[in-house]
Amino acid sequence: MASQILTIHSETPEIRKIKIVAEALQNGSVILYPTDTGFSLGCELSNKTAIAKLRAVRHLPEHKSLTFLCDSLSNIAEFAKVTNKAYKTIKALIPGPFTFILPASKQVPRFAQNPKRKTSGIRVPDNDLSQLLLKYVGQPIISITARMENEEYIKNPEELVDFFAPKVDLAVRSDKYNFVGESTVIDMTTDEFTIKRHGAGIGKVLEFVDFEEE
Repeated sequence: MASQILTIHSETPEIRKIKIVAEALQNGSVILYPTDTGFSLGCELSNKTAIAKLRAVRHLPEHKSLTFLCDSLSNIAEFAKVTNKAYKTIKALIPGPFTFILPASKQVPRFAQNPKRKTSGIRVPDNDLSQLLLKYVGQPIISITARMENEEYIKNPEELVDFFAPKVDLAVRSDKYNFVGESTVIDMTTDEFTIKRHGAGIGKVLEFVDFEEE
């Protein structure tokens, strides 16, 4: 894939450029873009062809479930079945570096779910650029950590841009980054929440609920 690279200001994102990226997503592009947790690979949630391209870029098998970004709690409720307990907990935590594993609603395409558990990972980012993309795209955006092969977590943004730009349709960089690290992952498929991964914001998570450890 031949890639376009756009630089978007972190504190005052240029709406003209945001619209370019949003239109690319709506047209089936796979993009590299910064979120609050780090660089992600993304595409529209409903675009099966784009998701297949994204899986190929990250070498992800078809059975691997995909995390996606929503803009709010009400948006999460459209794409997941949320219990009262989960609703209250999510409301207290978002926005931020928290991925919630929830039973998927009919709004989530099967090709974006965990095929065995019928679940999805959903996050509400604390990041202006990501939130603006969600607004202008008008639907959730896939968010898979942009990780180079055999690397757990790459902290050098320019190295990631150089590596992934030739592999995606469009790459977004920023003037500065405030990455907090990988998200804390919480399984909320039952009322006995389980922490699947300790990540950024774990202290805040533990303030609200006693979680089971996996």
